[in-house]
Amino acid sequence: MERRSMLAATAGFALSALNLPDAAAVDRRVASAEAGALRVGKGEVTAIRQMTRTLGDTAAEFGGAHARRMAVQYLTGNVGPWLEGRYTEATGRQLFAATSQLVHLCGWMVQDEGNDDHHQGLAQRYYAHAFALAEEAGDAESAATALRGMAVQAIDLGPRGRAVALRLSERCVEYADGLEEPKAIAYFQATLADAAALDGDRRLAKEALARSQSAIEKAAAAPGESWASHFSTGRWAHHTGMILARLGDPQSAREHLHHALDIHGLDRRRSRAIVLGDLGNVRLRQGDLDGALAVWGEFVDCAEGVQSVKISDALTDMRIRLSGHGRTSGVSELDARAAALLGET
Repeated sequence: MERRSMLAATAGFALSALNLPDAAAVDRRVASAEAGALRVGKGEVTAIRQMTRTLGDTAAEFGGAHARRMAVQYLTGNVGPWLEGRYTEATGRQLFAATSQLVHLCGWMVQDEGNDDHHQGLAQRYYAHAFALAEEAGDAESAATALRGMAVQAIDLGPRGRAVALRLSERCVEYADGLEEPKAIAYFQATLADAAALDGDRRLAKEALARSQSAIEKAAAAPGESWASHFSTGRWAHHTGMILARLGDPQSAREHLHHALDIHGLDRRRSRAIVLGDLGNVRLRQGDLDGALAVWGEFVDCAEGVQSVKISDALTDMRIRLSGHGRTSGVSELDARAAALLGET
C-alpha cells in the first residue's frame, strides 16, 4: 500500500496515543525496584539530556539518518538499564522526561531517514512512546512536542490527514497553555497555524500565527533549558513563511524566508538547506527564475553530505520544477549536480 494511504488509514493511532499514559508508572517502578538494581541519580538524567542535545545538534547539521543508529544504541544500551534501576520518585520523573526527549529524537531521526511505510510507521510509534513517557513524568512540554511530531506527520499527508493534524495541533496548544517558555508557545501555535491552513481555516491559521509571533517576540535570543529552545526566531520565520505560502501569500512568505536566512542566519547545515530549497520554490512561483536558480545553487551547495529525506525530496522537487526550463542557462548544470547528490548519475 502506498505510504500516504497507509498512514491515512491508520491515522487514528495518533489520536489513540492520547490514551496510552499510565499515571502510576513511575510510582510502580520506584516501589518494585529490586534491592540490587542499578542506582540511578541526577548524573544519569544529566547524561541523557546532554547526549540528546549532542545527537540533536548532529542531526540538525547532517540529517536524521546520520546519527539515528547511535541514538537508538544509546537508548537501548544505556538508558534502558537505567529505567529498570532504583531511583526516587523525583528522580524517576526527571528520568522519564529526559528519556521521552531522547525517544522523540529517535522518532524525528527515523522520520527524516525515509519516506517508506517502515520508517514513517516506526517514527509514529516512537512519538507515541515519547508522549506516554512525558505524561507519566508530568512534563507537559515534552508531551506536547511528541504530539507535534505526530501532527507534522499528519500535515505531511496533505488533505487526507488534515482532521487528525488539526486535532493533534490543538492538543499541543492545550498543553502549552500552562507553559511559561515563549519559544514553546510559539512552536506549538505555529504548528496549529500550519494545520489550520491545511484545513482551509484561514481565520484560525492567522490567529495562531499572530499568537506565535507574539510569543517569539518575547523569547530570549540565547538557548535555554526548554526542550523547545531550538525554535529560534530564524526557525520561526521559516515556519511562518511556509504557512504564508500555503495561505497564498508568496511575497510575505519570501520576506520571512529571507528573514530566516539573512537576519537570523540559520547555521545548521540541514536547516539552512531546507530553507534555501523552500525559498527557491517560492521565487519560482513568483516568476523569478533567475532568483530561483541563484538560491537553488546555494541549496545544492549546502545539501551536500546531508542524509535527510527532506533534502532528497527537495532536490527531486527542484529537478521536476526545472524540467520545463531546460533551455535556460544554468539549469542543466544545476540539474546534474542535484542528480549526483541523489545518486542518479
